Amino acid sequence: MTTLTLAAAEEIIEAAHQRARALGKAVSVAVVDAGGFPIAIRRPDGARPLTPDIARAKAYTAAVMQRPGTMLKKWQESQPVFFSQLSQLPGAALPILATEGSVTVKKDGEVIGGLGIAGGTADEDQKIADEVLESLGYELDFAAWGVAGTGKDA
Repeated sequence: MTTLTLAAAEEIIEAAHQRARALGKAVSVAVVDAGGFPIAIRRPDGARPLTPDIARAKAYTAAVMQRPGTMLKKWQESQPVFFSQLSQLPGAALPILATEGSVTVKKDGEVIGGLGIAGGTADEDQKIADEVLESLGYELDFAAWGVAGTGKDA
C-alpha cells in the first residue's frame, strides 16, 4: 500500500507555489491523506485569509469522494440536496466542494490523498493542480461515472 508522506506533500506544495508564482498568484495549498486528514497546508504571503480553509475542503473532497472535483460537478448539479446533506453527516470533517482545484492524488492505481488549491481563478487552481501532480508522476486518469451525470457506477 502506497502512502502519501509529509515529504511528498511538501514537494507537491512547493511545486504548486512555484507554478502559482509563475502565474503571478498567491495560492494556498492543502494536501490530505486518503481519509481526508491534513498532512500539510501552506498559505504564502499575499494569499487571502480564507484560502487555506477552501484549499483544505477541496483536498478533503477529492480524497474522500475518490474523484477530482471537476468530475463531481455534474453529479452535484443533478443532486444538490444529496451533496448538501453529505456535508451534514456526523463524520464529515468539512464541506464537500465539487469544484476546480480539487484533485485526487493517485499513485499505482490507488487513491492516496487529495490536493486542494485556492486563490487563483477556478481555471488557474485546476491548471496548477493538474500540472504539479503530472510533473511529479501522479496519475490524473479516472474512470468516468457509469451513468452520465448521476454519479452512479453502471
